[in-house]
Amino acid sequence: MLDYLISIMIMAGIYAIFALGLNLEWGFVGLLNFGHVAFMAIGAYATILLSLEGVPLPLAVIAAMIIAGTAGAFLGITTLKLREDYLAIVTIGFGEILRFLLLNEAWLTKGSFGLYGYPRPLQDFINAYDYNLFLAGAVIIALVLVYAFLEVLARSPFGRVLKSIRDDEATAASLGKNVFGYKVQSLILGSSIAALSGSLLAFYLQYINPMNFQPLETFYAWIIVVMGGNGNNRGTIIGAMLLMGFFSGTRFIEVYIPFSPSTVSAMRMILIGLVLIALMMFLPQGILGRKEELAIGR
Repeated sequence: MLDYLISIMIMAGIYAIFALGLNLEWGFVGLLNFGHVAFMAIGAYATILLSLEGVPLPLAVIAAMIIAGTAGAFLGITTLKLREDYLAIVTIGFGEILRFLLLNEAWLTKGSFGLYGYPRPLQDFINAYDYNLFLAGAVIIALVLVYAFLEVLARSPFGRVLKSIRDDEATAASLGKNVFGYKVQSLILGSSIAALSGSLLAFYLQYINPMNFQPLETFYAWIIVVMGGNGNNRGTIIGAMLLMGFFSGTRFIEVYIPFSPSTVSAMRMILIGLVLIALMMFLPQGILGRKEELAIGR
């Protein structure tokens, strides 16, 4: 049971980091990014490929974050002048293009066979039975650092400009703010944070392939942000804990109901949908969010 709880903690922490990157883009700036998982994939693959070439793991993680940030900048520069609905379509397309590149460029990524047997931090010094406990500690430390960084950012002049762009882009531009530049910067930061979550996910799974990075992963991040509260970093962490707790807890209902595993899996998604509908009806700002922080319908 302890190992199971540690696994839940690791996944909740990884998805909290992943969703914090999205919360920066959507909750603080109002960017509809439906391809957020692409940057998690870049983080995972870049970290592993660099480490297999002999790059020290800390440098590989930092390089992966830089690569993802650069990809975010490219995506932002080419798409951020589009209308919001078109931006959403382009970003989800970007995520799928990247996934199919990872699937088809087998000379680099091993395609559908995936990557495995790669090094993990301090694996030679930690007992295999205790490694997940160490990794849980590393994930929590990373989560605390990302959360602290985003909280400082939110209270800084930079963060206040981001919120002003979300609330009224025209007003921010009339005050001399480079709205386009701020949007690109937020996408760079959000993409780098997603890449960090991808690196941690690769270390935890010990095997990655393109199927780990389907569009559904982005929508898990959206569920987390919506549940926790738009523009609220603490709420995002709580949302990740609730979602991972729900996924883990509902696995046990297979014992009590006479349905196939695939049917039970579908029922779990239906239950999440019903919870979100109820949340939107009675608490549209999320658990810890404020109505004035809502970017939707601005």
